[in-house]
Amino acid sequence: METNRQKKIGSVLQNDLVDILQGEVRKNGISNLIISVSKVNVTSDLSVASVHLSIFPTEKAAELLAAIKTNTPLIKHDLSQRVRLQLRKVPNLMFYIDDSLDYIEKIDNALKDKENPIENRDLLEKRRKA
Repeated sequence: METNRQKKIGSVLQNDLVDILQGEVRKNGISNLIISVSKVNVTSDLSVASVHLSIFPTEKAAELLAAIKTNTPLIKHDLSQRVRLQLRKVPNLMFYIDDSLDYIEKIDNALKDKENPIENRDLLEKRRKA
């Protein structure tokens, strides 16, 4: 369970990371790309922050995540310049892709299409693990 301090630090990091990442996208003139920071979890000792990114379109997600991971030291430096008055030490950043929106979309499609397990009970037998 996260403490209030972890939540506050996570939200500060989240807001500044959004500015940094979207600023880089605008500065490089990349169009048709949306990066949002959906969640930031900070460990209890405040040494590691796991950053969950939502990237649209999802086809570019793996490539973009690799580029972000290689530029993590630069991102951390920019972040430290922004939060130097709030934090003594900036946590190490670990980036992950947040695929919860894709999961929700799959569930919605399953319920709307003919593969609706509520209306067609035979599908439940097919989906059970043997």
